[in-house]
Amino acid sequence: MTLRRIPRNVWVTGWVSFFMDVSSEMVYPLVPLFLSSSLGASKSVIGLIEGIAEAAASILKLFSGALADRFGKHKLLMGLGYGIATASRPLLAMATGWGMVLTARFTDRVGKGIRTAPRDAIIAASTPPERLGLAFGFHRALDTAGAVVGPAVALLILAVWVADYRLVFWLSIIPGVLAVALIVLFITADGSAPVMTTKFSWSLHGFDARFVGFIAVVGLFSLGNSSNAFLILKAEHAGISPAWISGVYLAFNATYALCSIPGGMLADRIGMRPVIAGSFVLFALVYAGFALADTPWPIAGLFVLYGVYMGFAEGVLRAYLATLVPSARKATGFGLYHMVEGIAILPASLIAGFLWDHIGPAAPFWFGAGMAVLAAILFASLSWRNSRLLPLTLP
Repeated sequence: MTLRRIPRNVWVTGWVSFFMDVSSEMVYPLVPLFLSSSLGASKSVIGLIEGIAEAAASILKLFSGALADRFGKHKLLMGLGYGIATASRPLLAMATGWGMVLTARFTDRVGKGIRTAPRDAIIAASTPPERLGLAFGFHRALDTAGAVVGPAVALLILAVWVADYRLVFWLSIIPGVLAVALIVLFITADGSAPVMTTKFSWSLHGFDARFVGFIAVVGLFSLGNSSNAFLILKAEHAGISPAWISGVYLAFNATYALCSIPGGMLADRIGMRPVIAGSFVLFALVYAGFALADTPWPIAGLFVLYGVYMGFAEGVLRAYLATLVPSARKATGFGLYHMVEGIAILPASLIAGFLWDHIGPAAPFWFGAGMAVLAAILFASLSWRNSRLLPLTLP
């Protein structure tokens, strides 16, 4: 069977992400409700909390990757990151004011920032080059399956204990502890990764120019890829009820999970670059659809198509990145990728909000579609150029 070709570390890492996403997604959709209904926080405060938390995660992804490469302790940093995120749950459950929630969310995102780059580097280092698409697709499938199970578990708990958000927060500790236990017991100890002897630097010395070009493409694309909150706002604008919005979002995550492994296998078979370029085009079509659609059923269908895009893009983008990064700076490369992608969410969302308020609900999606087309053109141009030239290492 195809899945038997997946290395042990990749299997374990996938299940680690599954359990942590169950824990995270039990909590994440409820935090705004908890803040507003239980603690009386304003929408501005809620936005401030999420902005600080996500910014911290984005920056730490780079430094965590650099530390992993410098000392070769990928497993240690991965376990530390997941452990810190799990430790944030009691803080959230005991919160009596929005300041404690800010501390909990900041702690959770610090954990995410620490673990992401070393985890992706472990997957890349454990997998033969010809199976990278399958490996990252498998990981994204299990990660996203957790994003489906988590909200479903939370809904079941709240169906019995109505509006008892604190109970959900306490119970979310269980899958988090399972994730950390899997790392400690089953991830192969660090050892094979080369250790850097130079200090951390913002310089791109040692990275191939193809890597820098790819990061530029990711940054350009991410400027149009605003927060998924705008997709939810569009669904609400089209008349979909809050309950059905939850159902549509679960369908999106389920589609994402189902498409991740086929997307990775397709990339291994026909090449990663055609799949990446095609995924940018699909994103542009989906966002154009969101711009045009204004009734519930088309919006629901677009959420499913958006799940197809995510399944075919997310794992393959990371697998392609693994082919561009030198072994000695693997985690640093992933850290740069995640930092650029994460930091771009802030201006992307600010632009989307401005366009929605001043032009109309369709404007953010036309902007996103346009940026995706530009990213596809730039990626195709760089791919053609790189196929004709030898790799160039930056001085």
